[in-house]
Amino acid sequence: MPNNAATAAARLSIAPMMDWTDRHCRFFHRLMSRHALLYTEMVTAPAVVHGDKERLLGFDAREHPVALQLGGSDPAQLAQAARIAEDFGYAEINLNCGCPSDRVQSGSFGAVLMENPALVAECVAAMIAAVRVPVTVKCRIGVDDQDPAVVLPDFLAQVSAAGVHRFSVHARKAWLQGLSPKENRDIPPLNYDLVMEMKGLFPHLHLSVNGGIATLDDAVDFLDRGLDGVMIGRAAYHTPADILLEADARIFDDPLGRTAEEVVHLMLPYIADHLAKNGRLGQVTRHMLGLFQGRPGARGWRRHLSENAHVDGAGPDVVLAALDHVTRKAA
Repeated sequence: MPNNAATAAARLSIAPMMDWTDRHCRFFHRLMSRHALLYTEMVTAPAVVHGDKERLLGFDAREHPVALQLGGSDPAQLAQAARIAEDFGYAEINLNCGCPSDRVQSGSFGAVLMENPALVAECVAAMIAAVRVPVTVKCRIGVDDQDPAVVLPDFLAQVSAAGVHRFSVHARKAWLQGLSPKENRDIPPLNYDLVMEMKGLFPHLHLSVNGGIATLDDAVDFLDRGLDGVMIGRAAYHTPADILLEADARIFDDPLGRTAEEVVHLMLPYIADHLAKNGRLGQVTRHMLGLFQGRPGARGWRRHLSENAHVDGAGPDVVLAALDHVTRKAA
């Protein structure tokens, strides 16, 4: 199996999440874990090829290891987009075969691609031929009335035969008819056992499980049971300290040893740089609201940032004032 920084980091990855895992979020998360693999929001291949590449793909090298997730279903266009992304320095290119949104369906990509593994194989083969970094796939266990026990092994077999060695499997079906994208994150039942069975069927593949994983204990349990990686989404966003501050020690045997308070102070130079480039404070701090979740002063932290970060001229002093709500409670 090909190995590089992204593959090693994939023991724990933070899922690509639309409107959430932007460059500011990833920088914030990286301060809590040196090793976890971070993903961009999904970017469509046509946007990469024809759009503002720096706006869509630009990132801080300190975010590494970081992977780009692409959406699309045209092999030539995906190959071109993957080549552009590699030139930007991404450590991995991931193809989205799991998003259930209407916009994605209308573009014939995302979860609907579970119905056409031959096309997915064609897409990834073109991408692999175009780049030197790993090409990976994030998928569901099936869609609509498909039988996951039949569909998923066939999908993995066809796509891995095209050269993909690493998959992140969201352990739910996607219902493309009748459920919203939000409902698709909760309503279809999770089937972790099927993902475990796939590791038995495909021992040579690097398989990560995704979906509904809420704690680092859960992640460690999946790794102990033989999976190669765990991908965590909403829990890592809403309670980042609980997931990421201990991740290096427990998953990668490399204690980072930072506190949430230290992370706030380390964010201040980044925030100042962002503001100097005409950015706004709220663009960064919206990702930091959950940092002290469950701790005394967390409500004051959230409230102060929410009420003040969007005021004209708001700067690092707002963050320090918000932090004071936590430190005063801890005193």
